[in-house]
Amino acid sequence: MRKITTLFTGLATAAALVVPASAESTDLALPAPTGRHAVGATKVHLVDEDRPDPWVPTGPRELMVTVWYPATQARGERVPYATAEESRLLLELYGITGVPTDALTRVRTNARVGAPRAPGRFPLVVLSPGLAFPRWTLTTLAEDLASRGYVVAGVDHTYEGAAVTFPDGRVAPCVVCQGGASGAAITASRAVDLSFVLDRLLARYDRMIDPRRIAIAGHSIGGAAAATTMLADPRVDAGVNLDGSFQPALSQDLARPFLLVSAEDRIPGQRPDWDRTWPHLTGWRRWLNVPETGHSSLSDTAVVVEWLGLPAQPLPGTRVVEITRTYVGAFMDLHLRHRPQPLLDAPSPRFPEVRFVGANS
Repeated sequence: MRKITTLFTGLATAAALVVPASAESTDLALPAPTGRHAVGATKVHLVDEDRPDPWVPTGPRELMVTVWYPATQARGERVPYATAEESRLLLELYGITGVPTDALTRVRTNARVGAPRAPGRFPLVVLSPGLAFPRWTLTTLAEDLASRGYVVAGVDHTYEGAAVTFPDGRVAPCVVCQGGASGAAITASRAVDLSFVLDRLLARYDRMIDPRRIAIAGHSIGGAAAATTMLADPRVDAGVNLDGSFQPALSQDLARPFLLVSAEDRIPGQRPDWDRTWPHLTGWRRWLNVPETGHSSLSDTAVVVEWLGLPAQPLPGTRVVEITRTYVGAFMDLHLRHRPQPLLDAPSPRFPEVRFVGANS
C-alpha cells in the first residue's frame, strides 16, 4: 500500500493544478488485444455461505468476478470499464480532485458483453489486483490473454478494492485501506478467496475451462497472493507476481513455475522479501526487471494516467502494456500450453527495456 500511496500522492498534487482536457472530451480506448479471438465477458457474483467476511463480519464473504473468454465474434455492447460511483471512489481514495469524478467511465474496453464463446476448453488464468485497485484495472492484460485463447477471471476482493459493485446496487468501499490489517492477513484471506473462486468457476464453466491448466497472476499484493494460493492449492500450475511484496516472504519451497516482474530499479539487494523468497522458488523461475516503469504501471494505470494528463512512468504507457502482455502471455503459453518460448530464455533485442536478473540456477 505504501508504494501505491506514494505514486498517487504525486498524481493528486499534479491533478489539483489542471483538469485534463483529454478526459473531458474524448474516451480512452484501451490497447486492442493481440490474439486471434474476439473477446467476450460476463460478471459473476459468488457467495461463500460457509465463510464470514474477514473485514466486515456481518455476513458471508461475497465476491465479484469478471470472466473474459475467447469469443467467435465481437458482438454485443462493450463491457463498461467503471461505473460513475466506482470512478469517484477510486479517485477520491487517492485525493485526485483535478479530474472529473466520472472520468474512468470514459475508458473504452474491447470485450463484448455476452459475446458468443469460442468452442473448446481453454486454460484458466485468475487475476488478483493490487490493494485498493478494482479488478477492472487489469483489463488490458485480461483482454489480451482471452484473445490468445485463455479464460481469464478477474477477482474483486471485497473491502480491499476502492469500490466493488454487487448486482443489487450495493457498493462496498475499501475498508482495508483504512488500516488495521496486516499484509500477511490480507494475503492469507486472498488465498482463500482464490481457491473458492476456482471451486465455483470449475463447476460452472466445466465445458469452457480445462481444469488441468490453471495459473494465477497478480499485481502488487495480488502477486503475493498468487504464491500463497499455489502453496495451499495444488490445482494451480503456475504463478506470476507483478511487483508485489511477498507478505510474508516464502519460507517453504514452491516447486511449480513462477515469474517475477519488478518495476523501477528493484533488483536483488533492493527487494529483501524477494531475496528471501527466491531460493524457495524451486521450479522454473525468472526474475525480470523493467526499470522505466512504476509500481502501478503493471496494470491499466500505465495508459490511464497518461490519458488523464497526470505524471506517468518514463516509458510510454502502451509500451508498458505491450511488455506486460508479451511476457505474461509467453509465460502462460510455455507452462499451460507447453509451447517453447525463447523470449523467456534470455534478454531480447525486441524489448531492451527488460532486464533478466534471475533465472534457474
